[in-house]
Amino acid sequence: MTVGGNWKVPRNFRLLEELERGEKGIGDGTVSYGMDDADDIYMRSWTGTIIGPHNTVHEGRIYQLKLFCDKDYPEKAPSVRFHSRINMACVNHETGVDPKKFSLLANWQREYTMEHVLTQLKKDMAATQNRKLVQPPEGTFF
Repeated sequence: MTVGGNWKVPRNFRLLEELERGEKGIGDGTVSYGMDDADDIYMRSWTGTIIGPHNTVHEGRIYQLKLFCDKDYPEKAPSVRFHSRINMACVNHETGVDPKKFSLLANWQREYTMEHVLTQLKKDMAATQNRKLVQPPEGTFF
């Protein structure tokens, strides 16, 4: 966020805002996130949760993700990995969510947040190429 010209909210203030929002719950409650380690003063390691969208093979499933906000966040996108096993066009099982196949990460802008990442992944679960993909057994992890 730029205020009154070129001033930008410092990284830690931005992450504190995101933490507060993530802990309150987002929208309909099917997406949430928070810090992995409350003692991490750099606020790098985060956990996200997505409840699969209705009328898809993901319905009723709870997906856990790991987000990592390096020192360059929010200038650069976080790295995102599913902890829960999932088949999606944008997920590489070795490296996580592939920025080349997930447009929000490929076209990252400083204004985007972890909330944007999680809500867009949920939308992508309902997209034509993902909504009927055969999924690994529920409760399996990478």
